[in-house]
Amino acid sequence: MRLPWAVLLLALLAARYLHWRVTATLNLDTPLAAALSVLLLAAEGWLLAHSFLQLLFSLAPENGGATTGHSEDEPQDQECLPSVEVLVPSYGEPLEVVERCLRGCRGLRYPHARVWLLDDSGRPELAALAARLGCRYSSREQRSHAKAGNLNHVLPRLEGELIAVFDADVVPVCSFLEHALKPFNDPRVGLVQTPQSYMNADPVIRNLGLERWLLPDEESFYRWIEPVRQRLGAVVCAGTSFVVRRQALLAVGGFETGTPSEDLATGIRLTAAGWRLVFLPAKLSAGLAPLTLAALARQRCRWASGTLHTLRTGANPLRIPGLNPLQRLAFLEGILHWLNVLPQLVLMLMPLSIGVLGVAPLRVSGTGLLTMALPLVLAQLLLARWFSAHSRTALMPELYRWVVLVPLAGAVIASLLGRIQPFRVTPKQLPSGRDIAAERRLLIPLLGLLGLQGVAVLNLVPLLQGTARIRLAPLSASTLAVGLGWALLNGLLLLASLRCCRERPRGSATPWLAWRLPVEINGHAAELSAISEEGVELKLAHAAASRCWEPGATQLQLSLAGHSWPVRVAARSGTRLGCTWEPLADSQQQRLQHLLYQRDSQWPCRRAPAEPLALLVTLLRLLRPMPAEDWFQRSLIPVEGEVPNGSTKRCGSDQSEAIPHADSPCS
Repeated sequence: MRLPWAVLLLALLAARYLHWRVTATLNLDTPLAAALSVLLLAAEGWLLAHSFLQLLFSLAPENGGATTGHSEDEPQDQECLPSVEVLVPSYGEPLEVVERCLRGCRGLRYPHARVWLLDDSGRPELAALAARLGCRYSSREQRSHAKAGNLNHVLPRLEGELIAVFDADVVPVCSFLEHALKPFNDPRVGLVQTPQSYMNADPVIRNLGLERWLLPDEESFYRWIEPVRQRLGAVVCAGTSFVVRRQALLAVGGFETGTPSEDLATGIRLTAAGWRLVFLPAKLSAGLAPLTLAALARQRCRWASGTLHTLRTGANPLRIPGLNPLQRLAFLEGILHWLNVLPQLVLMLMPLSIGVLGVAPLRVSGTGLLTMALPLVLAQLLLARWFSAHSRTALMPELYRWVVLVPLAGAVIASLLGRIQPFRVTPKQLPSGRDIAAERRLLIPLLGLLGLQGVAVLNLVPLLQGTARIRLAPLSASTLAVGLGWALLNGLLLLASLRCCRERPRGSATPWLAWRLPVEINGHAAELSAISEEGVELKLAHAAASRCWEPGATQLQLSLAGHSWPVRVAARSGTRLGCTWEPLADSQQQRLQHLLYQRDSQWPCRRAPAEPLALLVTLLRLLRPMPAEDWFQRSLIPVEGEVPNGSTKRCGSDQSEAIPHADSPCS
């Protein structure tokens, strides 16, 4: 949705604000004050320019996307459908994670698909797994160029017209290819990218118990940035859950090996070669979010380093021939947005210039704050949710930025100096032990910054009272109040970031999903509330029934989705039962995998909650530690609708799809 009036309003408010900052707030009394004042203005200007460039992109007209050549309901001749090679690159993921992915790929509802496991660790158990599940297996001795090299190694052996790629922790829904292949009826389309969803909460959400109150940071990229990029003809390839035309990929020399961000660079090369890249706004797969905060920080630093390194390759959008000016600008903005961490760090440190150095980087009056700064801030707060298709609010996502601010700034500076981080797979298993220590690389910088903010506050309070010992040029009460409020806000955000660093104890990395579904256990009515590959949690309708089974009770039958499942009672609390699965046959295991991950319209397109309430919940979470994950205290990700029937809407679409019966065949 284009909102030209809102973009114009924000542009006018921002221009008015910057004029006020330049003409009325600079402190040029001393060389140090002038340097800090100009540095602060430059940081604000960079961030405002970046955000308004994104808003201006959103005004681009719809280009109609790629034509499908078929209506949604028009049947196609099965013999005429293109053949698809499904590639699953793997390097060190746990066996159960790879099996989950392969089962999902084998369950794709499509007649002409071959599944390949590309094992870059050469593990015999993975070769045996591929054989057991009926998948092709590929390994290599020389493991150069990481994931891109692994994918390129198998290209000469492929025969399919199209290639689908899934990371080894990602599971597609059974209709993935049915939807993702429609745009390829247009012969100009070279690649179709779909959103990434997660079957577990990332560590920021999980450690604070914000599953209901905060959406993953990537959500705004797939619901706002990618649709805007499609209007500009500059869709970003995200490295997983995409389909590419083999002819197009071979024409550009395969996957880019000159940067760890092979996905972005390959997408730029395809676009420059004249192929159309399409973003399909339908959640058709889900993977694992980083399991710990250290893993999340490593992932973000790798993304930043690899993306910036693209500028040193032949896929540099400024130099590569074939792109139009808007495409160059869009790709360049996507690369340079990682530099935002540097002005963000400047803004975070600026209150220290008053409270620690005794130098004011700006001079403001109460009237200026109310008439110039406040309108812009309020407009940004009120419109952030609207602009981002309800995928984010204005303040809550700042948690992600603050937690990884220091290591990310280090990675960006190192990249600018030419020291690129090598490709390292984000860990898909927990460190040994139930309790995971906070990452020192994250914790120590945050503690140091919090201490400095505390010193600034302790100095600024006496300044306002006129009892300070530090010498400072005369400043208005408004300037001192801004410095104090700024330092207090920074301190609060740093405390929240430190709280995120405390990993919530758990014994397993298996994702649990939140369901509300009536079931029966041994003929007794109950409501299922959570389910995973490990077991289920349910609440009995009658208290008397709960006394029938103590923990350890076996040979119980759970009636779920039209089938009977053997379970064992593992925990009981009042009328609530926690049950583990008894050994399941292979057919039952496949049915369970389908029920958990492969159903059509499985993953919901949620809206970011109202920010004031979410902020209040976050503050309350800071005051108490989260309990260890155990029975009836799970970190739960919601799934869409009721099982086995329900409906959902695609992200960015007004079309709804019915969810089929939970055991509908997908192979």
